Amino acid sequence: MSARQSRPDLDSRERIGFFVDRFYERMLADEQLAPIFVDVAGIDLAVHLPHIKDYWCKLLLGDRQYQRHTMDIHRQLHSKRTLTVEDFQRWLRFFTTTVDAHFAGERAERAKKVAAAIAANMEKSLAAP
Repeated sequence: MSARQSRPDLDSRERIGFFVDRFYERMLADEQLAPIFVDVAGIDLAVHLPHIKDYWCKLLLGDRQYQRHTMDIHRQLHSKRTLTVEDFQRWLRFFTTTVDAHFAGERAERAKKVAAAIAANMEKSLAAP
């Protein structure tokens, strides 16, 4: 069995939760991205992480618990601190490498494609007119 075959897919709330926790550990240790989350957004992980887990469960599992509008949240953040192309690229790189380190399968691949589309959409939507 290859290493890829031995990794589970992102096919349950528990696995998505594990992924989100690992992903945020990496981002919050990063000198470029951590200040955006900690200093600018001032996120409370106890509140934020359950929302993010619900968001990815909605996208990957079809759960309906997440009902927020992500673009509005990021517009508010962008008004406080300009989010750059480099920020989105770094976020996506952390996302992809975290998925690849722990997961493989149809939903893991879908998560990476959706994350790339989200990053591109945010980058385009938040660009200065």
